[in-house]
Amino acid sequence: MATDSERLLRTDAARNAERILRSAREVFAKSGPDAQLDEIAQHAGVGIRTLYRRFPTKAVLAKAALDQGITEDIAPAIEQALLDDDPLRALTSVIDAAMGLAAREHNTLAAARRAGAVLSDVIGPYYASLTLLTRRAQQAGRIRADLVPDDLPRILAMLFSLLWTMDPAGDGWRRYLSLILDGLAPAAATPLPEPVPLRPSSPSKNWPI
Repeated sequence: MATDSERLLRTDAARNAERILRSAREVFAKSGPDAQLDEIAQHAGVGIRTLYRRFPTKAVLAKAALDQGITEDIAPAIEQALLDDDPLRALTSVIDAAMGLAAREHNTLAAARRAGAVLSDVIGPYYASLTLLTRRAQQAGRIRADLVPDDLPRILAMLFSLLWTMDPAGDGWRRYLSLILDGLAPAAATPLPEPVPLRPSSPSKNWPI
């Protein structure tokens, strides 16, 4: 059985980890994806050794920071969407939440990518939920029937790539999200060419930016 001092140490460690992750997101947002780990440690009010004990590389830190953002922003959106009786609104709300997070965490995403972080296990559950919500919208006749699961990460890749062309802090991406959603509507749909599978090395298997 853990002693009081051991429980206190675990609590302190958990607080430090959360503070480091929030600091990482704030420092990346302010200083860019090339921000140094000692700057993040200083912002978090911890020593660099404390940071390295929990997050030994920049890739590990950036990935964990993104996971924190997904847990706080996208997971609740998915939970709410699965309860929504309007399947198109549900799907749109989750894509909107993902785009909002990608815009806010653009530099954190870039830091993870440059550090070589593999994000598939972080973003995988999101894509699974997106596939389910898309299938529901198709069954309700709100999304074109010829959309396949591999289309979803590619569509998100197109949307995420827009952030490089504008100020991520703004909401200019909403214009293009509206265009994409109009293109997914069945009313004026024309037959699509046959889909091709995702390449194993495709960035879309992670989180495209």
